[in-house]
Amino acid sequence: MYLCYIDESGTPDVPGNTSHFVLAGVSLPIWHWVDADREISRILGRFDLAGQELHTAWLLRPYLEQSRIASFADLARPARRSAVQRARTEHLLKLQRAKGNRKAYQQARKNYRHTDAYIHLTIDECRQLVLEIAISVGRWGFARLFAECVNKIHFDPSRTSRTIEEQSFEQIVSRFERFLSNISRDEAQRTHGLLVHDNNETVARRHTALMRHFHSQGTLWTGIEHIIETPLFVDSKLTSMVQVADLCAYALRRYVENQETDLFERVFQRADRVGARTVGVRHFAGLACDCQICATHA
Repeated sequence: MYLCYIDESGTPDVPGNTSHFVLAGVSLPIWHWVDADREISRILGRFDLAGQELHTAWLLRPYLEQSRIASFADLARPARRSAVQRARTEHLLKLQRAKGNRKAYQQARKNYRHTDAYIHLTIDECRQLVLEIAISVGRWGFARLFAECVNKIHFDPSRTSRTIEEQSFEQIVSRFERFLSNISRDEAQRTHGLLVHDNNETVARRHTALMRHFHSQGTLWTGIEHIIETPLFVDSKLTSMVQVADLCAYALRRYVENQETDLFERVFQRADRVGARTVGVRHFAGLACDCQICATHA
């Protein structure tokens, strides 16, 4: 049995606030799950993040209030947290008192809530944390990465009955199914897989309905004989492997949008391949694209 953990990076809306939408799935056999989970937990523990969610995009944001605290990097981590919390409380109170700032207040509260777990770390420590996890994932010879990276400029909704998000999900399902089929040919019995997705009520309804359709009619590319059930939707805060999928999706998106390679080169090692060809990850872009994904996928 293989589990495939799925998460996304960027927005599926067109145009949205990102040029790409990336859906990524990280697959691993169930007998390696415990070791992989413990490895991620050990890394988080070294950065005083035991039991906290790894959300890469929020983690790698610079926190302006840290730059206003004298010798912030020289403080002990508990002192850093206290100083940042004090600065954030002062800022929120200031926004509350000012008229016409309700939108700014709500946005600040949201930002502070999503980043509260990380405020004791410097930006360099945050980058080091994410890099260490990416390096670890890159070394997981038992894992496979599947992803669809959609450049919205090249996505024509009039040529497909599916949205960007639905097309991406269909691609992940198809590639995971073929991976399981290839493994089964080399073993005495059929190998099965289960999709595990970050929980979102709207996405859950759509992807559950899509998966039921795929079980009945197949995808555009393949019948479904090895993936069982509809996706299992879980709280990403409690599931470290969904957080790893989030990191992989982020790394892929930052590469196709900004050519950032530090994280990409680590996680791309785990892309499913047949010989020298990358079959697990696709960049849906123009024919002229010469990125590493397109070069090895063609």
